[in-house]
Amino acid sequence: MTMRHRSCRAGKAGATMRRIWAAARSERLLTEVVVPGDTSSVPLLRRCVTLVLTAAGHRDLERVRLVLTELLSNAVVHTRSGLPGGLVAVQVSEVGDGLVRIVVADAGALTIPQPRLSEDHEDHGRGLVLVEAQATRWGTQPGSLGTSVWAEVLTVDASPPEQAAIVPADVVWD
Repeated sequence: MTMRHRSCRAGKAGATMRRIWAAARSERLLTEVVVPGDTSSVPLLRRCVTLVLTAAGHRDLERVRLVLTELLSNAVVHTRSGLPGGLVAVQVSEVGDGLVRIVVADAGALTIPQPRLSEDHEDHGRGLVLVEAQATRWGTQPGSLGTSVWAEVLTVDASPPEQAAIVPADVVWD
């Protein structure tokens, strides 16, 4: 079985990611849900995953919601899961302090998911570019019934803290 993934990039979040990976513990399954392969499942799963992650102590969930939305939408729009009677499975696991893995398993398609550059006039085609920008790592794993697309996403703010202005003690405010 081949596993494809995109590695994290160094940058402002690099130190935070190294700290989180250094403190990583074994994976803990938080939820697994199977839903109809329909766009109406997207907001339902977003709420479900938000509740589960909040209950598990995760706080910064905007990236998770965006990545989940993109992966689930891709499964519904671009795979056999979006056909009548199709299903999509979503699994969310905690893989470290402040790091979760989202796996979306679909019924398969003719192509392997990969990011692409979209023209300005196109309405679609930016989802995996967004996933790549928001996830620390992501990839695909083909299976006998379809494809799983996974992404690991930070649930802590990875941006560097803002520097407070230092005011000399002899400054007098009017």
